[in-house]
Amino acid sequence: MKICVLPGDGIGPEIMAQAIRVLNALGLKLEMEEALLGGCAVDATGTPYPEATQKLAREADALLLGAVGGPQWDSLPREQRPERGLLGIRKDLGLFANLRPAILYPELANASSLKPEIVSGLDILIVRELTGDIYFGQPRGIEVREVEGTQQRVGWNTMIYAEYEIRRILKVAFEAAQKRGKKLCSVDKMNVLECTQLWRDIAIEVSRDYPDVELSHMLVDNAAMQLVRAPKQFDVMVTGNMFGDILSDEASMLTGSIGMLPSASLDANNKGMYEPSHGSAPDIAGKDLANPLATILSAAMMLRYTFNHEEAAQRVEAAVRKVLAQGFRTGDIYEPGTQKVGTRAMGDAVLAAL
Repeated sequence: MKICVLPGDGIGPEIMAQAIRVLNALGLKLEMEEALLGGCAVDATGTPYPEATQKLAREADALLLGAVGGPQWDSLPREQRPERGLLGIRKDLGLFANLRPAILYPELANASSLKPEIVSGLDILIVRELTGDIYFGQPRGIEVREVEGTQQRVGWNTMIYAEYEIRRILKVAFEAAQKRGKKLCSVDKMNVLECTQLWRDIAIEVSRDYPDVELSHMLVDNAAMQLVRAPKQFDVMVTGNMFGDILSDEASMLTGSIGMLPSASLDANNKGMYEPSHGSAPDIAGKDLANPLATILSAAMMLRYTFNHEEAAQRVEAAVRKVLAQGFRTGDIYEPGTQKVGTRAMGDAVLAAL
């Protein structure tokens, strides 16, 4: 079981260190090797996804990522920005299916931005298509054109999906729904965008292969509203790249902190890149303040989806639940009456719980 470890930027190395400690404590035969991705790769090699990382990533069975990005790279040419490395590795490895669970642990009900009665028991899985849509569509660019008699800058991007891209992500979503509550909500904007009219048409076609799953459709603006009005109506949600980017971040805050949420990005054979849903948080980097639990839970998802080690995955998740029940909290989920700890101490607590 070969893992490519990508600590990344900002708090990435700190939270990754705790996840690695947990993986090593499980006694599994894991081969882990580090590589550069993002801003640290730009600093070292001039590119956010260098050839050495590409080679290691392609050879690995799974990848574990911390976070990439930071303001010090914002002024670089677009192709050198850390986020291009993230998009590049997803495209290179064909990681088209992003799974982002939004689970509210009972101990964190008061940390949610919504009333406890609205979110108590929340358990949603958002399935986001990850390698198509407006983020990758061509043509795109910025150029000077004549507009209403004057020369003006014009920017444009292309929202585009091929049928096979829609079918394969819907298959992932339907199969996930079969293992959960057998309810799937497909999110689109078919009343305005032809691209998502195609999405809805294909969703209806694919649903015929899954008669045990209840399929519903929702426009993306309504879905955003419903997530804060009555989020427990959802079981599995599936949508395109841009809508999924927005909705999954919204759903994450229902759980109290984006620092609690893992994610998996899978290819057709369940090779995956696993990463926390949060960013690199450069403002707290190096201060032992970051919450490592999302990265630790991402490692548990890796054990489950790529390596089929369900028992080990459940051990890690149970340890995280125990630590929360014991009252340990990093600053992002702290409330009076609990014990505030740093990144390293939270890792210690998870190891003790294991």
